[in-house]
Order: sequence, then structure tokens, then C-alpha cells
Amino acid sequence: MRKGKIPVTAAIRVLRAGGVSYTGHPYAYEEKGGTAVSARELAVSEHAVVKTLVMEDDRRRPLIVLMHGDRQVSTKELARRIGARSVSPCAPETAERHSGYLVGGTSPFGTRHAMPVYMEETILDLPKIYINGGRRGFLVGISPGEAVRILSPVLVRVAT
Repeated sequence: MRKGKIPVTAAIRVLRAGGVSYTGHPYAYEEKGGTAVSARELAVSEHAVVKTLVMEDDRRRPLIVLMHGDRQVSTKELARRIGARSVSPCAPETAERHSGYLVGGTSPFGTRHAMPVYMEETILDLPKIYINGGRRGFLVGISPGEAVRILSPVLVRVAT
């Protein structure tokens, strides 16, 4: 993607339809670079970059977890919170099938299949978050409150 070009993805369509005020942030994507690369490229704190993780419970039901870029998900605590025996990350091809996005470009907005969304509660403490806009190398900046309004996530405390 050319720097400065804002793609129109399923995620962008959802944000526009919801009247969400957002900023588009294309950057040079690096394979397996994760949130450290996007934070560096955008010159923002990795804590404000929110990763979208597609996981599944012990009954193979998919779910999305939104987590700070510099934190990990305690899958044991998440399983306890949602009443599952276990939770684990989906294989990349399974995550892509559920979300409709390539891994590295997964947005919680405009997923192929509706999935429950769990958001780390402390994300709400930030004035602005940077979250995937539906393509590798493209984040959108929005207020956490707008993410809550559009996604209706269950707030959890599962960061490690």
C-alpha cells in the first residue's frame, strides 16, 4: 500500500456507517513485526496500539480479544471469565476463515462472521487507540468509546 493512501475495507465501511470519527494510518508492514513495528512507524506508544486476536474456546467457538500491543492475554483468566475450560489462539487459516481478514490485517470491525468481542478494560483509559483497519499495514485511530459503541464488547481484565 502506498503511504498516505487510505483503503476502503469492510472495517472502514462499518466505521463510516456507524458515523465514527477516525483517522487512517497506513505504514510499511513488516511480516511478523506486530504492534512494535506499527507503533514505531506511527510514532505512538505500543500500549495505544490495540491488537485484534481471534481465539477459540474448548468447544471451538471463535471469539475476538482486543488487547494492548505491549501486553499478552492470560488465556486461563479469559477462559475463567467466559465460563470455558480453555481458550487458545486460532490457527492462522481458521482465524482468516472466521474474520475474513488476513492475519496481520485483522480488524474487529466488519468481520465475515459475528463473534463475541472481549476488550481489555484498561483500553478505555486511553484517549485514542490505533487498531487494525482491515488490511496489513493500515491502522485507524479512534476513541476507545467509539470502539465500545460499535462493537459492544464485554470488558475484561485478562492482561499479563
